This record gives sequence, structure tokens and C-alpha cells, in this order.
Amino acid sequence: MSDTAIIGSHCFVGIEFESPNMSDFEERLQRAIQRGQQFKEAEGAITGTGAGTEEDLRTQHSSLRNELTEHIEGCLRKLCDHFPGFEFNSVLNEKGWGARISRDDLNLKAGFSKTEYSRLEVLIRPFSDAHIVEIATKGTIRNRESLNRSNFRFLADAKLEILKQMVDSIALEFAEQYSANR
Repeated sequence: MSDTAIIGSHCFVGIEFESPNMSDFEERLQRAIQRGQQFKEAEGAITGTGAGTEEDLRTQHSSLRNELTEHIEGCLRKLCDHFPGFEFNSVLNEKGWGARISRDDLNLKAGFSKTEYSRLEVLIRPFSDAHIVEIATKGTIRNRESLNRSNFRFLADAKLEILKQMVDSIALEFAEQYSANR
């Protein structure tokens, strides 16, 4: 007897509710395993996660990271060109790959001096079991945090051009905020 059952918040379709018999159980167990495998394959086809091995995903992440790091460096160097006084640094550490620009300004007002710090750091996080490309951003303008976010795409869905547009948007947003607060 095949039926649909709702237990808690789960709906079970095609689960057989017959009298317990060990040979019957073995058959039902095999069918349940097959349904689970079919579900996993269908889910993998939808999300694209079944498309590559761990090593393939690592290689893809590395390739995207290299391309994006170059793009990040290019964008931040252009910001330095438009806002003199920023120092550019490439970043390669346990937190990720990317670049940082920073500057210190001395603000003198009515006998009062204050050092104001501005920076933008954009990093591509290392490969993880989550199989994502993550762009981590931290920005500070005149001692105030202006940007602090992470953007990511699953490796199966990651497109270089879209990721480059994310980096462009980050640099443009920082430039707009910095120029408004000069």
C-alpha cells in the first residue's frame, strides 16, 4: 500500500506503510535508498553541485581568485590615482587575496588636531568546504566604518564578469562615499 504521509512538517510520498516483514523491509529499504539517490542527482543537476569533484572546484576557485585579485588591484590603484594620498598594498594572507588602500589625514581645527584614518580592503577568501567565491570588503572613511560586507557566489554559479561587476560596485561606492566626506 503506497500512500502520502505528513509527519510534522515533512511530507513523505511513496512510502509504504505495510505490516513489518523483514524481506518486505529490505525491498522497501532499497527503494528508499534509490529514491534518495535520485533526489540527490536531481538536486545536483539543479544547483550544479554534482558537476565537479573537490579538486575541480579548487581549481575553479583558484582561477577565479587570480583573475579577481588582478581586477581588485586595478580598481584600487585607480582609486589611488583619483584620491592622492592613499597608499596601495597587495594583500596575501590567511584571510585572503586582494588589495588595500589606506591613508591618514591630520585634521586641524581651532587648535585641535585629530588623525583621521581611511581605508578600503577587498579580499577573496580562501577556498572552503562551502564551495563559494567570497568577496570580503571593509571600508573606513575618516575613522567611521563605511563598508563591511561579504558577497559570494557558489562556484557552480560563479561567472567572472558578474564577480568583477561586484568589485567595481564596491570601488565606486567607496569613491562616492569618500568624495562626499572630504
